[in-house]
Amino acid sequence: MKLTFVDAGVLIAAARGGTEQAARALAILDDPDREFAASAFLRLEVLPQAAFHKHQSEVAFYEAFFGAVGTWVTDLPAVVDLALQEASTCGVEAMDALHVAAAALTGASELVTAEKPARSIHRARAVKVITIHPA
Repeated sequence: MKLTFVDAGVLIAAARGGTEQAARALAILDDPDREFAASAFLRLEVLPQAAFHKHQSEVAFYEAFFGAVGTWVTDLPAVVDLALQEASTCGVEAMDALHVAAAALTGASELVTAEKPARSIHRARAVKVITIHPA
C-alpha cells in the first residue's frame, strides 16, 4: 500500500465532481493500492465551509474520507516546525507548507495536490509532490 496525503484541492474536486480534475481526484481516492494520511489542518480547511454553506453531500463526502483515513499526524507542534522550515527554505505558502509537513511526518510517499505545476508547493523538499491539475 502507498501511503498518500491529499490536499484540500483534491478533496474539493472529488466532492464537487464534473471536471477532468475531479475524475483524476477520484481515481487517486479510489485506488485500492493507496491508504491515506491526514491532519487536523486538512480537515479544518475543507469541512467548515461546506458545513457553513449547507453543502450536505460535500460534508458527507469529507466525513467519509476522514473516517477512512488510516494515519493521522498527531504531533502538531512538529508539523508547524517543519512547515516553517519548508516555507522559509522553499517558499511554500503557509497552508501548503502545513500539508507538506504533515505528509512528511506521517511517512506518506507522496502528497497529491490540485495545484498547477508552477505553484510553490511543487518546490517542497520534505515529500514528493504530484498534481492532478490537467496539463
